[in-house]
Amino acid sequence: MLKLLLHYFNSFSGLSKEVWWLALITLINRAGAMVIPFLSLYLTDDLNFSLQQVGWIMTSYGLGSFLGAWLGGKLSDQIGYYKVILISLLLTGVSFIAIQYFTSFWSICVGFFVLIAIADMARPAFFVALSAYSKPENKTRSLTFIRLAINLGFSAGPAIGGLIIASIGYYGLFWVDGITCIIAGLVMIQTLHPKKAKIQDKEVIVENPVSAHKDGVYVLFLIALALFGFIFVQYFSTIPLYYKEIHQLSEQKIGLLLALNGALIFFFEMPLIAYLEKTKLSKIGNVIGGFVLTGISFLLLLVTPWAGVLVIGMIIATLGEMVAFPFGNAFALDRSKKGRQGAYMGLYSMSFSLAHIFGHNSGMQFINNFGFENTWVFMILIAALGTFLLHIVKQKLNREKTSG
Repeated sequence: MLKLLLHYFNSFSGLSKEVWWLALITLINRAGAMVIPFLSLYLTDDLNFSLQQVGWIMTSYGLGSFLGAWLGGKLSDQIGYYKVILISLLLTGVSFIAIQYFTSFWSICVGFFVLIAIADMARPAFFVALSAYSKPENKTRSLTFIRLAINLGFSAGPAIGGLIIASIGYYGLFWVDGITCIIAGLVMIQTLHPKKAKIQDKEVIVENPVSAHKDGVYVLFLIALALFGFIFVQYFSTIPLYYKEIHQLSEQKIGLLLALNGALIFFFEMPLIAYLEKTKLSKIGNVIGGFVLTGISFLLLLVTPWAGVLVIGMIIATLGEMVAFPFGNAFALDRSKKGRQGAYMGLYSMSFSLAHIFGHNSGMQFINNFGFENTWVFMILIAALGTFLLHIVKQKLNREKTSG
């Protein structure tokens, strides 16, 4: 037991002080992110929107995310990641508090479009900041550490969110989300101001940089990753509805099941990544493995109506997430050294925004027209296609190494 604990704590060694502060800011921010996992339930139960309307609201959410990711990547190269993250955190806090007062369909669509555009400006900026604050050999573990902070906050968020809904209603979530974003911004001012932070690895400005959208291998990788995001976002829109409508779970139980995802990541992701980094598996090979596991989690939902399969499916999906996301992030950061990091990481973030644009809405429309089981079959086919594309990426990378 002592050996396991030492291995766990050793997986954190060597990370810079700035990465620890960035993780704390992320933790504060994500601990308050209670609205998002309950968004589909809030829109159907509290505002009485139809599944079709919820799907279109989720699409506006995704379009805002797409715009925010593009704008964040652009601004990170122009004014720097620090200003982009700080502006995003403070304005997102104000926006979360304001949006609870929007109740009509069109005001909700526009409101979430603007809110998520502002919030997701920070995504590419966070990646560039992480690259700057971590030593080259620690980048994958630093990315994993930030994900750990995200998921630790996310494990607490839904559990607390379920209690807030049960006690005072959905509006309490918007206040908590808004206040925690503002607190995260204030912590950043105190800890990561450019005059206080010691940057470990400055971005190298390359001569004749490659445009991110002209890097064929990178674009194919992003298409595959967008497909992965397409099926993964179902765990935050259609899956909660499946839990409630088919398995009759309460909001509190749904919150606890979603919290299992964050708890598993907190305890196992860092040691798992530290172990996988020592193997001969490539970053793309690990992403493929994560994609396959996530596809299997949907397959399990078709096997049996037993409620216990929900827990098993969540565990397998979480394993897929733990493997795919850190190594996908690390591959994108490595590849970004061919050009400007902000543009590369902006495109990376935009690939997940596409998943939000099409994933939530498609899932809702599929469920409405074909039912849950046929929707899960569709997600399994998407997983198979994404895995195939990643195999092509892997082959192209091998040819690059051979010719290079």
